[in-house]
Amino acid sequence: MTPDRLNLPARRRRHARLIAALTELIGACAEAAGEVYRPIAAAPPGQEAVAVALLPCVQVSLTAATLLDMARAEDEARWPAVVVREREEDLRTYAARCVVAQAHGLMEEDGLPGGVPLPTAEQFAAMDLVSAGDAVAARWRRDPEQAVALVHELVAGGEFSVDEVLDEAVAATVLAGLLALQEARAASDPSTAAELCLGAVPHMALAVALASTDLD
Repeated sequence: MTPDRLNLPARRRRHARLIAALTELIGACAEAAGEVYRPIAAAPPGQEAVAVALLPCVQVSLTAATLLDMARAEDEARWPAVVVREREEDLRTYAARCVVAQAHGLMEEDGLPGGVPLPTAEQFAAMDLVSAGDAVAARWRRDPEQAVALVHELVAGGEFSVDEVLDEAVAATVLAGLLALQEARAASDPSTAAELCLGAVPHMALAVALASTDLD
């Protein structure tokens, strides 16, 4: 670990408010689903119609994104010097990805099939980071050790930083969880809404793992 890295907080401290919000959201999803399943479990075996509460699932879905956005803002406010360093690092790796994109574009000046122009270097740089985060998140679900190896492979060329890739992977998993909660809000059947609420939990739990992981 470099001396510069020694001066940085552990990722679980850097993202403590986000991690706390994610764990709160996991509990809220389970509680909302419980408001559907508990009355069914308590009803007599011969009772066909059971009154359940769908509103908690809707409320979790409506408040989740705001809760997580507030947590991110609080983490940034707690670590302003770290935020500055992260943005400087982002600019460095972004510039490196732009150089790669420009070189790639020079080799393919004719554009994509059908006359579609190639993305600009800036667009390529942004898309490349999103792609890296998605790939790490997907691999982490299957095999965390392979995901760690992929992170190290991605950062070897200097176009990415470890924290940058892990943070993008966190964003990808959080988005997947929020999309599941949106589906829960749209469901008219309480059991379906409860299942979708619980379906968001593995995404949020993975986001916690990624936000807590230090690889340097």
